[in-house]
Amino acid sequence: MRFLGIGDAADLSALYLRLAEEGHDVKVCISHPLCQDTLAGLIERVADWQSELAWVRAAGEDGCILFENVGAGRGDTQDRLRREGYNVIGSSAYGARLENDRGYAQRVLAELGLPTAALFEFSDATEAARFVDRRPARYVLKANGPEAATFVGRDSAGRDVGALLASGTPVGQSFVLMDFLEGVEMGVGAYFNGEDFLEPACLDWEHKRFFPGDLGELTGEMGTVVTYSRSKSFFDRTLALMRPLLKQHGYCGYINLNTIVNERGIWPLEFTCRFGYPGYAILDPLQRTSWSDLLRSMLNRSRNRFDAEPGFCVGIVVTTPPFPYSREHVAEPVGQPVLFAGDLTAAERRNLHYGEVRLKNGVLVTSGASGYTLVVTGTGPTIEAARDAANALVQKVVVANARYRCDIGQRLIDGEFARVEGWGLLDPR
Repeated sequence: MRFLGIGDAADLSALYLRLAEEGHDVKVCISHPLCQDTLAGLIERVADWQSELAWVRAAGEDGCILFENVGAGRGDTQDRLRREGYNVIGSSAYGARLENDRGYAQRVLAELGLPTAALFEFSDATEAARFVDRRPARYVLKANGPEAATFVGRDSAGRDVGALLASGTPVGQSFVLMDFLEGVEMGVGAYFNGEDFLEPACLDWEHKRFFPGDLGELTGEMGTVVTYSRSKSFFDRTLALMRPLLKQHGYCGYINLNTIVNERGIWPLEFTCRFGYPGYAILDPLQRTSWSDLLRSMLNRSRNRFDAEPGFCVGIVVTTPPFPYSREHVAEPVGQPVLFAGDLTAAERRNLHYGEVRLKNGVLVTSGASGYTLVVTGTGPTIEAARDAANALVQKVVVANARYRCDIGQRLIDGEFARVEGWGLLDPR
């Protein structure tokens, strides 16, 4: 097959490399100026993706365009390319609205019968600060848009959120305040082929804070626990309800719904309407079906299931400075060697998923804008076994100033997973 990847920073690096390992032709267009060297020496990079459309078209049904994100009008672009007859996997204009317009997404979910937290929409920080004064409560502030910032308040009267709003700190042109929900945060995701979901769906538990113990900045993601096991009942109660709407709007790609669960039920928070990072890489070790066969089946709608391993996978994001910031704002060098202690087995190499890296003089080195270097995974029949496998492998990674969390999954092990089971949200064993 022929795959043309389109994105800002080569967020699908691990997927491109896996497809190339399978023997497929892969080209990537990377638009961010600071990411131009990512994947150099590993994958063919092109400056203008539109000039490669004929190359994709010449492959017929074996040609596929992979979109990494929905910013800069790319949802509309994906719909247009589909109308022109190209095979496109990624998102759509509808998916972009679901992800980037939080108030709209909550209204869609409420109309489907899901319980939703109280949500208030704003475009003026001063007005929002006055609102918090009038209605004291614990809030989560979420900006709309593809670069959406999130601030989780801790004060029961909302004084921390109110102070942030009054300080002049930019919070986005439009944003929402959502009542804070106590419970366990978990997501459900699945591939949609334009007409139906491919099953099984996955369940995930993300770890967004920078430091162990859930301290520090909210990053894109520091690690995740995923499983394809015991997921159908949760999927049927949540994401599966979107089937008619996704079909109506021609969506084709991965979609995830993040939620808070507690003794009162399932409370949807937000959509990710594209491949999730690092989620897709952490799912990789559990997928028996190859990436190319999975993507092909989405395009030709030849199946509604794929083969997956039972058990769990734990992923650890290995970062280097300036993560969680960008070299646009923090001056940090790239080009640090990415090495490993001792020889790695084939199974261990299968559990390495590269991000912002390139080859330089035959050596793998860091690259890119953010310091998102690689994801290390481990699998096992239990969360503990998967965590231990991931932690053992990550210790073999030798990169200067590498930072990562070694407690991915610990909250689940300490009782959160048992609570989810106790609320009847998983399929019977």
